Formats: sequence, C-alpha cells, structure tokens
Amino acid sequence: MNDLKGLTAVVTGGASGIGLAASCLLAAQGAAVAVLDLAPAGIPTPLLGLTTDVADDASVRTAVEEAARALGGIDILVNNAGIGAVGTVEDNPDEQWHKVFDVNVLGIVRTTRAALPYLRASPHASIVNTCSIAASAGLPQRALYSATKGAVLSLTLAMAADHVREGVRVNCVNPGTVDTPWVARLLDAAADPAAERAALGARQPNGRLVSADEVAAAIVYLAGPGAASTTGTALPVDGGMAGVRLRPVTG
Repeated sequence: MNDLKGLTAVVTGGASGIGLAASCLLAAQGAAVAVLDLAPAGIPTPLLGLTTDVADDASVRTAVEEAARALGGIDILVNNAGIGAVGTVEDNPDEQWHKVFDVNVLGIVRTTRAALPYLRASPHASIVNTCSIAASAGLPQRALYSATKGAVLSLTLAMAADHVREGVRVNCVNPGTVDTPWVARLLDAAADPAAERAALGARQPNGRLVSADEVAAAIVYLAGPGAASTTGTALPVDGGMAGVRLRPVTG
C-alpha cells in the first residue's frame, strides 16, 4: 500500500531529527528525496541535499526549483523545518516571536507556494506538515512555540480545503515530546537532566518519549498512496497524550 517507487519527495529541515528519519524512510520505500536544510552536509546517500533557508523566499524558490529539476518533479512535500522556543507569554521578545513565526509558519507558506505548481502536475500529490501536540494542548513554558503550531494546524486545514479539488492532499502529524536533538539540548540545560527526561516521559500516557522514527512512519503513511482518501487530518503521534486520560497511580 505504501510503495513509493517512482515518486519524488522534498523534505524541509531534513538533515536531523524527525526530518532526517522521514527522509530516510521515504527513500527506503522507494522515493527519490531532496532534503532542504540550512546545513544538509553529511546526510546519507541517496538523499539529495540542498542548502536552504525557509525564512528566505528566494532561497526557497531556488531550492524547490533545483529539487524539481533534479528529481523530475515533486509528488510529496514534507514541511518539517521548525525551531523551538521556551517561555511564558511574558518571556520572549517581539523579535523572537517574529523569528519563530517566520520559520515555523511562513516557512511552510513559502515552501508550499513554490512547490504547488509541481504538485498540481502530480497524480499522487501530498503535503504533510509537522505540527505538534502543542497545537491542541496547553503545555507549560511553550507559549510562543504553541502559538506557531496552532497556526500550523489551522493552516493545514485551510490548505486541505483550498487544494483538494486540485488533487493535492494536505495533512499534518502532531507529535508529542520527541527524542530529537532540540529536546536533548533542553535536557542538557536542565538542572537535573535525568529527572527532566523522566518528567517529560511521564506526561505521555505510554510513559516515554516518542522516537523520531515513529513520527517518520506517520509522515510516510500520510504522504503515500495508502492514505489517498485522507486529507485535512491531524494525526497524533504522542503516546496517547491527546486523547488518553489515565487515573493517577496510587500506592
């Protein structure tokens, strides 16, 4: 159902974490994959790395055009590039609000805008946006990040409505806390990294962090032909965080 042979894919932020896992899985299932990233050097073969800044429209357009030329078109777009932010609504200055929205939200706009002409020409066109459980659940110290991911969720639904009759499906994945380099840096900065990791794992009903490979599997499912009737959907990959309510464990 998810044989991707003959299909082409572009993944933003594909040089590490969720993006790299998704790029490798897409390639393993037969797709030709271009990775758009600020620092794509060192990505494994057969991935095509293209240096791209999703906060710069000219950079995005050039990279998307180069990817389409090298791959022979674009069937799948994975909008994964993003940056984090920590703090309450009082803590982040305006400049940081603008920067995080510019990458997390407008980055999707720029890349999608550049890729749509190629996607419209594909009989298997699919867009998958990396969103977050933070779009629908209140998490402490994540005001700015959550605001951007709420925008990504709404943007996903609007894009799905706009482009379904053009044959372009649009969905998103909503990961919980994923064991990625960004989370690793947060843990390293904590006063007690082991205790912080345990706390992050414990807030997910399955009791552990989500792996990048698990999120990648969801992305590839939504991108592939097995999900041909799925559009306008947010798929949680969060250990049950979005919908499961467990009773507290008592002694």
